[in-house]
Amino acid sequence: MQSRAQPAESCDVLIMGGGLAGLTLALQLRQRFPAMHILVLERRSHPVPEAAHKVGESTVELGAHYFAEVLGLRRHFEQRQIKKFGFRFFFSEGRRDIDQVTEIGASRLLAVPSYQIDRGIFENFLGEEAQSRGIRFSDAARVTRLTLAEGQALHQVEWRRGDEAHHVQARWVIDACGRAGLIKGKLGLAQPNDHGCHAIWFRIAERIKIDDWCGDPAWQNLCTPPERWRSTNHLVGAGYWAWLIPLSSGSHSVGIVADPRHHALETMNSFDKAMDWFKTWQPRLYDALDGQRDKLQDFAFFKHFSYGCKQVFSGQRWALTGEAGLFLDPFYSPGSDFIAIANTFITDLIARDQAGQAVDAHAGIYDQLYHSFYESTLAMYQDQYALFGEPEVLPVKVIWDYSYYWGVLSQLFVHQRLTDLRTLSALKDELARCQHLNVEVQALLRAWGQLSAKRNPAQMLDQASLPWFAELNASLADTLDEAGFRARMRRNAVMLTELADEIVERATALHPALDAAALRAVIGSAPQAAEPRVRRLFETTPA
Repeated sequence: MQSRAQPAESCDVLIMGGGLAGLTLALQLRQRFPAMHILVLERRSHPVPEAAHKVGESTVELGAHYFAEVLGLRRHFEQRQIKKFGFRFFFSEGRRDIDQVTEIGASRLLAVPSYQIDRGIFENFLGEEAQSRGIRFSDAARVTRLTLAEGQALHQVEWRRGDEAHHVQARWVIDACGRAGLIKGKLGLAQPNDHGCHAIWFRIAERIKIDDWCGDPAWQNLCTPPERWRSTNHLVGAGYWAWLIPLSSGSHSVGIVADPRHHALETMNSFDKAMDWFKTWQPRLYDALDGQRDKLQDFAFFKHFSYGCKQVFSGQRWALTGEAGLFLDPFYSPGSDFIAIANTFITDLIARDQAGQAVDAHAGIYDQLYHSFYESTLAMYQDQYALFGEPEVLPVKVIWDYSYYWGVLSQLFVHQRLTDLRTLSALKDELARCQHLNVEVQALLRAWGQLSAKRNPAQMLDQASLPWFAELNASLADTLDEAGFRARMRRNAVMLTELADEIVERATALHPALDAAALRAVIGSAPQAAEPRVRRLFETTPA
């Protein structure tokens, strides 16, 4: 059949990719610019399948705040998705008696919510919501040619839907097409990193209730409500972690993420191989899945899932968001966070351009900030997988990583300071010190893990019983003026310094030979708190 060419059209913003990143950006732009002409092109046909659409179902506080509060979609999450019971970790390698191993997690929901997302349900909703708000959304659309302009000329994009050929001119072009990375490929922006892990995952059309893995009411009732299944459950061992994420469609997402230095992809890159792997390394999960083999909905894997990108925002009126730019690691579910951050920077750049301002300088600054956030977060994962089998070290790492995340990056986002360059400049010393602290804490944790005795007692390390930790989470819901925000960030920098000092004390008390000189030097260079330090990290008795 001969294709039918359509007359050329123009739009303000063309978004290539109508998945999570592209559609949420479209909604954010529509909020800011009610009359803007936005076109979203998505190669998949809608509606997409529920349960087995895309991986990346778990959100954390920053991304959840973006979806529910910034975009105003809280009602959808409350009615159609699952409120998450935080992260939870079990040192269950080779074990079936899950109540007799160390568990890390909160005994109750903390103040600021996060959610488990059925991506099919959510992306179908986003597509409908975009169209209801006057955004042109074309599914089953394939970009065939992209010509990026210079100066004030318009970008040119050719695309097809069925037998129809289209040509559109756009002032801004945003690449949200996922790993295909059209702009990244065209401009040679791909940048590998040294985090060479792999992942496999699948969905089962059955709820996996980890609460039923032990019939002891005393163990079940350590959590209120006794619904551990709503957590992002991590079954951990040296060099890997397996995830369990419930979906509101009734299915369960299951995955393995591993460092090939410990577990080769070839041992798990089919469903049958993955089941054999579970039988050896996580036998209680194998038991739960073995009778459900006929309910398998999909299976997929990535060999080297983590990568960087040389540039994501340009003064030439193009940008990348979501996996079209860079991708870290799913361990702490940062994917939605980085979508939220990128979309917020892009929206600000477009707003400046709409106001007639030059955007080159801001695009460069935002690109530097985005890559700084990426490098800081990557440090939590890179060469850290061996620690996942360390019941002595991983609980401390989790507390540190959460504190760094809630205390720095999440504060910048939820208090709307990402694009406040005056405030960021005023806090540059504190932010740089926190980043340096994080790098050295991660190095100390790696060294500590090599000396750990790997004791795995039957205990629940309850994060909710740490008052300061719960308060740090709750602080994300505060309302702060500029002065209050700056004071908050300076206090958090002191708090992280104190926390790092306690980690040094704890680690060296257990292992006097541990070299902590580099971290101690960073701690010693930091300003001291005005009042005596209150012991923070270990002020709780395990449940």
